[in-house]
Amino acid sequence: LDLLETKCMGHECVSSICRWSSAPSPPTSFLHSSKMSEVEKAFRKFAIYGDTSASGNDMTGKNFSKMCKECGVMDGKAVTSTDIDIVFNKVKTKGARTITFAEFQQAMKELCSKRFKGKSPEEALQAVYGLIEGKEPSSVGATKATKVGGVERLTDTSKYTGSHKERFDESGKGKGLAGRQDLTDNSGYVGAYKGAGTYDQTH
Repeated sequence: LDLLETKCMGHECVSSICRWSSAPSPPTSFLHSSKMSEVEKAFRKFAIYGDTSASGNDMTGKNFSKMCKECGVMDGKAVTSTDIDIVFNKVKTKGARTITFAEFQQAMKELCSKRFKGKSPEEALQAVYGLIEGKEPSSVGATKATKVGGVERLTDTSKYTGSHKERFDESGKGKGLAGRQDLTDNSGYVGAYKGAGTYDQTH
């Protein structure tokens, strides 16, 4: 019996014989080994996003922020973009501009307790890794006009007034040069006056 206990002290062993001597939950090293591969794959995909020369071993702050946003780690309430920046700067090596996967894991430990309040650190970490697993950067529709917030109102040409209104036709299509240039009209009517030629001739 003593022999068994000494073997299991490090909780590395997960064979059925010694489970009784470890904590009821599987040892943490065991939990991570299966999870890590998927999380690491996602880390590498985001690490090389937008940089063809990147090795995938380290990640910039920009890509870290993108990853947290797209995987749902950053929800805008419990975890904001400011939290992401603070944690990134906290875990990275002084003077470095990127973080390694080990530092990324450290950052996730910092963020998981914020994102999943009320869960144990271990559960929260697993939940965060659950969000990240199998994800990859989305670049679909990156060039589409954004419709977020007030942008829709700003790009609605039907609401334009004054000289800006003259640059678009009824369908909202730009008139090109004709809409921008003052094409001189010597008819004697004031610019933008739409009633030319409607005066009753009998007067």
